[in-house]
Amino acid sequence: MIKKFAMAGGAFALLSSLVVGVPLFSYARCGVSWLQESASDVMPLEWELKRARQMIADLKPEIELNAKRIAREKVEFTKLEKQLDQTNEQLAKTQSDIERLSEDLRSDNEQYSYGGKTYTSAQVQTDLGNRFKRFKTRRATAEKLGQMLSAREASLRAAQERMESMLSAKSQLEVEVENLQARVGALRVAQTSSELNLDDSQLARTRELLDDIAIRIDVAEETMSIDAEYFSEIDLDEPDDEDLLDEISAYFDSPQKSKSEAYASIQLD
Repeated sequence: MIKKFAMAGGAFALLSSLVVGVPLFSYARCGVSWLQESASDVMPLEWELKRARQMIADLKPEIELNAKRIAREKVEFTKLEKQLDQTNEQLAKTQSDIERLSEDLRSDNEQYSYGGKTYTSAQVQTDLGNRFKRFKTRRATAEKLGQMLSAREASLRAAQERMESMLSAKSQLEVEVENLQARVGALRVAQTSSELNLDDSQLARTRELLDDIAIRIDVAEETMSIDAEYFSEIDLDEPDDEDLLDEISAYFDSPQKSKSEAYASIQLD
């Protein structure tokens, strides 16, 4: 989806620049950069850590390839070193032979014997000249081999240092990933703890309602007390119990008198 938005933004910028004549490529680049940053921000941290672990794991083939290159370079270095040693041995023998023939020619003899054969002075001189030419060529070759060996040795040392640096960096990345994983775990625990905070707003509203009810009851009770205190009349006469008793006796003793009359008489009294 983000890729589609980026392509749409680029097409819009191109169309606008062609039609309106305004260079909007900078806006398009800014939009693409914003989309990339937004996509990175919305990715879960756990996913990003998993991606980092995968990137570290992807270093293994490259490290193995570099290890093979270093091993091959070590083999070539050893081979070149042996070749240089052989060349130096040949140069030492050739130099010894040249010195011997030169010493023999200084004696001004007409004939010289080597290996059971006899050679004239001219033959020995010719052979000495050829040997000297080969010596100089072989010595130049040895110098080149030495330069090549020094260069390969420096290259091999640098490659080994880069390999050690890469392995150390890989180990450091693994440690940092573990550290970040622990920090994310602690963050998630903290977030979970904060989410467990109970919502006591309903409890507070219920407490407030009960307090209001209690206040209303208190007000009603206080109102009744005030009404009884200020609006009730005081009976100044003592109750006449004898008149009441006589009236009750007369009511029940007289059969001709109706209850309604008795009740009316009570009300009148």
